[in-house]
Amino acid sequence: MRGATPWWSPERHADRRPFLLARARIVRALRRFFEERGFLEVDPCCLQHAAGGEPHLHAFATDLHDAAGRPIRPLYLHTSPEFACKKLLAAGERRIVAIGHVFRDREQGPLHHPEFTMVEWYRAQEPYDQLIEDCADLLATVAEAAGARRLVFKGVEVDPFARPERITVAEAFARFAGIDLLSTVAASGETDREALARQVAAAGIRIAPDDSWSDLFARVLVALVEPHLGRGRATILDAYPIAEAALARRSPADPRVAERFELYACGVELANAFGELVDPIEQRTRFAAAMDLKERLYGERHPIDEELLAALALVPESSGIALGLDRLVMLATGAERIEQVLWAPVPLEPR
Repeated sequence: MRGATPWWSPERHADRRPFLLARARIVRALRRFFEERGFLEVDPCCLQHAAGGEPHLHAFATDLHDAAGRPIRPLYLHTSPEFACKKLLAAGERRIVAIGHVFRDREQGPLHHPEFTMVEWYRAQEPYDQLIEDCADLLATVAEAAGARRLVFKGVEVDPFARPERITVAEAFARFAGIDLLSTVAASGETDREALARQVAAAGIRIAPDDSWSDLFARVLVALVEPHLGRGRATILDAYPIAEAALARRSPADPRVAERFELYACGVELANAFGELVDPIEQRTRFAAAMDLKERLYGERHPIDEELLAALALVPESSGIALGLDRLVMLATGAERIEQVLWAPVPLEPR
């Protein structure tokens, strides 16, 4: 908004400073948390030659030039340190954490900012469920550092010291939307769009003619499921359908779902975790499909990270998780907008 008081004005900074001091305490506590558990903190470069594999994430692009000013190649500010961290797993690291800035275009709002801080950690040769234990312990650690007995957002509270509820996506769809989600997913992973559309319509959700199965899934998740998650205690939303697996491996218990969970508190998504897919052939297939979708929706596509595909052959069975630090600080401090917990927010006003 034009004419708004800038973040660096003394009076506005004074209002934000309690949140920022709590943020500093939380960051210190997180570093101790990971060090005590044997994690090595790594610091991947922000500039990468591949933007990532998610069709709905938008990267900032630039060009690398030689000393004479001639362009050498396009580069992208990373949307996550994921690719670099997996290459470090291939190199031989086994328990790593990265705490740093990531960049995503087209993201603005109370919980979104184009530059934010991500805490991403990986456990090689350790079970996927261990990440759930990490999340439970981390929430308590952050609350203690902030001096908070509750996490709060928009009047919804969570006890950060209570064990999180664990519920599958299919159970959540049945409980909150009356939808039998897995009846629309075959063992091969193929989805039945029409079968899901009939159930979504019956649940009272508007359907567009060109909605895909994934579009319908997202509509129900946002409108009917997410508002019920992370109330009273945190929620682990587990076992995403394989069509929504992203970079997660197929579950050995049910081929229709993936080893993927998201952590919610106060109705806010805080973290996204995978039992990591390390099959380069399957990963290439998923990347290609994601870029085809990106081109259809947004008229653009990004190069596939061939180095990552080569590195996956050396990555042991691993699990990884990415957590939005700024959102967690908001919930621990009672902040209402993400800019309140950012030391120097990106200017978002139009020129």
